[in-house]
Amino acid sequence: MSIPSSGLLLVVAAALVGPDGRVLVQQRPPGKPMAGLWEFPGGKVEPGEVPEAALARELSEELGVTVAPDALAPIAFASEGLGGRHLLLLLYVARDWEGEAEAHHASALQWVRPAEMRTLAMPPADVPLIDALERLLT
Repeated sequence: MSIPSSGLLLVVAAALVGPDGRVLVQQRPPGKPMAGLWEFPGGKVEPGEVPEAALARELSEELGVTVAPDALAPIAFASEGLGGRHLLLLLYVARDWEGEAEAHHASALQWVRPAEMRTLAMPPADVPLIDALERLLT
């Protein structure tokens, strides 16, 4: 199976890990695809952007926090069909950032342990990332 490069959607996400080991997730707002589902914050990589810079930009836009691109460590990825496109989701972990996370583009935020994520409704691409996150944090 092959897909044209225009059919590949490259997305980056962050597991912001607090001092107590809980991870920040955000709820997708009404009117967006997959509204109401809980996800790792992040977004699309724009043409010409490297993934870490894209994620730092997205975290600033979505949460109002500043994360240095070199403070983002890659931990896992997910690959998922998405209609006529294909999603490649890169998950990074961040333990250091500046600012207090606020829901700028989400309905709500919550800090949860990785095991608690299994009780949340999450997009299909996010679900397999929980295992990698659990291994890293336990």
